[in-house]
Amino acid sequence: MLKIEHIGIAVNDLDAANDLYKKLLGTEHYKEEVVEIEGVTTSFFKVGDSKIELLKATTANSPIAKFIENKGEGMHHIAFEVEDIYAEMERLKEQGFVMTKDTPSKGADNKLVCFVHPKSANGVLIELCQEI
Repeated sequence: MLKIEHIGIAVNDLDAANDLYKKLLGTEHYKEEVVEIEGVTTSFFKVGDSKIELLKATTANSPIAKFIENKGEGMHHIAFEVEDIYAEMERLKEQGFVMTKDTPSKGADNKLVCFVHPKSANGVLIELCQEI
């Protein structure tokens, strides 16, 4: 693990959340991106060496829509940057962690991503991400 890459926050209204975080952080978001495979629109804010990723569902059955339905808006995941996502997945599996999928997929912000199931990480969804 190299660093905390970003913290993901699930929101209902991306425009309102962008306004809120602009006021909070004193800066504009630098990017919005749709990730079709996950059914989300993302918005990124730079905070020092890390980022805040706002996530809005684009479909009713997306993981973010389900998360908000069950838990409401709020922190969704913590993402860690890794050098080799495949090696890190194997290392974590050997340590007893459960991955949500067997292979990484293309995520937002030019990253390969995979997730550690929250049931194996004290209820926290952990994302691993590697620059493509």
